[in-house]
Amino acid sequence: MDQKQLARVWRRLERFAGEALEPIPRRDSRAWGVEYLRGVMLDGRRKSIQPMAERLGVDHQALSQFVNQSPWEYGEVRARLARRVVVDSIRPC
Repeated sequence: MDQKQLARVWRRLERFAGEALEPIPRRDSRAWGVEYLRGVMLDGRRKSIQPMAERLGVDHQALSQFVNQSPWEYGEVRARLARRVVVDSIRPC
């Protein structure tokens, strides 16, 4: 997915991220979570933070800290994602 394609789905991504990342207590951490999701969706090397940050035009150290060192509990975020997968899988097309 390129930047133009991502722009078309941006509102849906923001809504999804807002729901999924809501348990993260710090607003700045939630914002880095949204950036990470954007980076994962864009074309390019997905598992390497520095190239992802370059594509996004953001600070690679801050993005890396969100992924590797953030002190927030991930359990509730994972539970929300799991519930979303189940709900979406049983919805009729």
